[in-house]
Amino acid sequence: MRARSPLSWLLVAAAALTLLGAGPAQAAGAGYRYWSFWQGDGTAWTYATEGPATARPEDGSVNGFRFSVSADSADSTRPRRAPDFADVCGTTPAEPGAKRVALVIDPGLPEDAPDGETPPPQRTACARVADSATTADALASVAKPLRYNGQALLCAISGYPATGCGEQVSAAAGKTAPAEPDSASDSDGGPSLGAIAGVSAIALLALAALLQSRRRPR
Repeated sequence: MRARSPLSWLLVAAAALTLLGAGPAQAAGAGYRYWSFWQGDGTAWTYATEGPATARPEDGSVNGFRFSVSADSADSTRPRRAPDFADVCGTTPAEPGAKRVALVIDPGLPEDAPDGETPPPQRTACARVADSATTADALASVAKPLRYNGQALLCAISGYPATGCGEQVSAAAGKTAPAEPDSASDSDGGPSLGAIAGVSAIALLALAALLQSRRRPR
């Protein structure tokens, strides 16, 4: 088998150093703190495939909102209350030209709340709105004030939370993700373990390459 050249060994070492540096970033994991939108079928919740501003529920529909920290729709947390239309709107009679939409509003757990805020209690409401109304219209009729950002993302229901909108946070702790430390050092200013290991690997492989080249016949 043909021996590797010193340059090849150095390239292998550099690749190893790259993998060492990438490992912690991939393992960190992060999510987003936001109000997710759900649609109920009477027994279970399904993550909505469109936003509340375009969804047009029918009379007898159940829509839910849950505030939590999650990475994506597959990881998002459902409202804790079952989507039961009769339980929410059972005493609200139907009217011509209007529809009833049961709303379940779940502000989530304390660990999902922004720093300094406490989630209000869960609540339900029966919105009676025009037949052409969207879910956003139904929500606005029973849960003001609502807050949206410039991209029409729902940021707050009934004023909660007071600040923030879909910010990236640590998925594990529900806290705002800290800035990444410098790639060559830890937060205390000392050299990182990954950097030390990488430099050591390069040095060892370079030495091995040098010894190998000296053993080859000239």
